Amino acid sequence: MILLGVLLLIIGFVTGISFLWTIGLLLAVIGLVLWVAGSVGHAVGGRRHYW
Repeated sequence: MILLGVLLLIIGFVTGISFLWTIGLLLAVIGLVLWVAGSVGHAVGGRRHYW
C-alpha cells in the first residue's frame, strides 16, 4: 500500500493530476499507519501473523 501510494504520488506530480496526488497521499499515510501499528505488536486485519 505504501509503494502504491508513493507511485501514485510520483505519477500525479509528474502529470499534474491532483486526483492521483491526493489518492497517493492517502494510501501512503494509511499504509504507514498500518505498518507502524503492526510493528508495535497490534493485530492488523484481525491477524497477529501473516501465515
